[in-house]
Amino acid sequence: MIPCLVNSLRRLAGWLLIVPLLCPAITAHAGLAIALNSADGTLSLIDTETYQVTGKVAVCKEPHHLMPTPDDKSLIVACAASNQLVFFDPNTGQEQKRIRNISDPYQLGFSPNRKWFVATSLRLDRVDLYNPNDFQLVARLPAPKTPSHMAFDNDSQFVFVTLQDSNEIMAISLGTQTIAWVIPVAATPAGIMMAPDNRHLLVACMGAGVVEVIEWRTRKSVMKIATGTAAHNLQPKGDGRHYYVSNRTIDGSISLLDTQTMTVVEKYEVPGGPDDMIVRADGKELWTTARFARKVQVLDLVTKKIKQSIAVGSSPHGVFFTNHAGLR
Repeated sequence: MIPCLVNSLRRLAGWLLIVPLLCPAITAHAGLAIALNSADGTLSLIDTETYQVTGKVAVCKEPHHLMPTPDDKSLIVACAASNQLVFFDPNTGQEQKRIRNISDPYQLGFSPNRKWFVATSLRLDRVDLYNPNDFQLVARLPAPKTPSHMAFDNDSQFVFVTLQDSNEIMAISLGTQTIAWVIPVAATPAGIMMAPDNRHLLVACMGAGVVEVIEWRTRKSVMKIATGTAAHNLQPKGDGRHYYVSNRTIDGSISLLDTQTMTVVEKYEVPGGPDDMIVRADGKELWTTARFARKVQVLDLVTKKIKQSIAVGSSPHGVFFTNHAGLR
């Protein structure tokens, strides 16, 4: 009996060694998407394989934007009305920590060299510069009117901020923590990105329905590219060349901008007020929040059609998952 028992235990031990090897292949395929519902103050947790909402997490009052930390280990939610940052595990949706006394954070950004953390205060008309290691305030700069989105140059010398209600963009020198310049752009600038050439700023101007191209070193407008009514935000495709532009209206659309030719090469119908976007790592899907429809729309980039329409909370603003394409 003892030899039989020993053989059975050996066989069992062999199976136990095999099971852990099998499990990662199963669980790694699953993923979590997190959608921020600004009006509800919640996060919707979505299974990226089944497209089903699996839970909802309370956050704070008036969370408007979310962004990952540079290592993707945390997802930061900016709580404007409650003056704090809330960190979540992007793989589980579990809260990690809260940092308080961050005044009116609306949009967030880390400089490429990770030496600066910047928050715009849209309601209070100012931009705050923080030490990203301890989130202590370093400088607070007044902004002409309604600072919104931001972008950095590749060398982390400047942060560029759109000023929605004064139709301008502002450059802040990170080295001196001072305003370097302010220049006019088309009506109601919102999203802003640095082009891959590190020479041109791409500014989505809602009031004009264009992406305005700015040569930031000479402070000159190069061109205005019509993308669609209420051009609002930009998202890299991840190939170092193309950017998606959300045109945020009820009918809605998303344009694909080629930054080498500075032309719109494709356009997709995405109803419900498309806003913030993210692209799957395999390049097959674009996820976008639909602000006016209370949904997350999943665009199939192969068929160019809406693949899934996922009901979430009120005024969904941002969406994120770790299995994403490059963010530049």
